[in-house]
Amino acid sequence: MPNPAETLENKALVQASFDRWSAGTGSPFELLAPDADWTIVGSSPLSKTYPSRQAFLEEVIQPFNARMATPLKPTVRGIYADDDMVISLFDAATTAKDGLPYRNTYTWYFRMKGKIVVSAIAFFDTREFDEFWNRVSPVS
Repeated sequence: MPNPAETLENKALVQASFDRWSAGTGSPFELLAPDADWTIVGSSPLSKTYPSRQAFLEEVIQPFNARMATPLKPTVRGIYADDDMVISLFDAATTAKDGLPYRNTYTWYFRMKGKIVVSAIAFFDTREFDEFWNRVSPVS
């Protein structure tokens, strides 16, 4: 049975993680359980389910960040919660190492259990992502 207090707490946890990310002091990835799976939906070469936080961070986030000249900055449009699911809709922008902008709109679905994310599904413009990923080398 849904627990309204837990639903609100999960939403607040995700909101706080986005606030820290925007301020440059944290990120939503800190909410991932070690065994949390992360699915990137779409037709990108990176679209698949990553079986753990470590696999996702090593295969996607670290090489992504290595392509940026400045940290990715989110602008949240909305965070919504229903039972154990917290959905975030946000725009994100940065400057790539080649000096060109990277901008994308994301929707992340976080399934929460015990104040942590146990499963995530990400939707975004994979064409924009792939163009950036292929254009910019993670090596400085």
